[in-house]
Amino acid sequence: MARRPLRIVLAEDSALLREGLVGILERAGHEVVASATDADELVAAVRADPPDVVITDVRMPPGHSDEGLRAAAAIREEQPALPILVLSQYVADAYLPALMDSAGTAGIGYLLKDRVGRVADFLASLDQVVDGQTVVDPEVVRQLLARRSDDGPLAALTAREREVLALMAEGRTNGSIAEALFVSDAAVRKHVGSIFAKLELGDDHDRRVSAVLTYLRG
Repeated sequence: MARRPLRIVLAEDSALLREGLVGILERAGHEVVASATDADELVAAVRADPPDVVITDVRMPPGHSDEGLRAAAAIREEQPALPILVLSQYVADAYLPALMDSAGTAGIGYLLKDRVGRVADFLASLDQVVDGQTVVDPEVVRQLLARRSDDGPLAALTAREREVLALMAEGRTNGSIAEALFVSDAAVRKHVGSIFAKLELGDDHDRRVSAVLTYLRG
């Protein structure tokens, strides 16, 4: 199925990666309407001509710490319906709460830059973010799962429920989770329902996203 063409603002200070991303996106039928090399340029570009989605690096000049992430949060304060996909070189879970707690209800994604080399996966993740989903790189999910302690809101979940929740954090559907775990769709629905109940997520929430955010904050 053909992807919907997107107008994209891209922020990446590495010229090589930036041009590579532009090439990937344009070959997929999208338009990069502005390319920023620092956080101030990113914010200015979005204000001047709001795109369909923003793709930004976490670490940007001048400090090369979390400038891109802070710019993304500032953009979401001004434009809460704007989807944002963040790229990071390393698994830096210190950045995740700020990203996931940013204002707005539009899609949010956090991918490692290695994912860009898997073009189909990268473009699929971009589509999911634009569709309003929360998408986290599978490697980030795996490392976070390995670091989780036995206390906190996830303590009540069984090992299988944690597996299901980790796959939900990757942006997978129930059908995809069932395939990955070699179980039925009905079994996945049962696990998902149990996760919602144990995390006390009421009907007034987007419970799937809320469950993922609880997992990431774990």
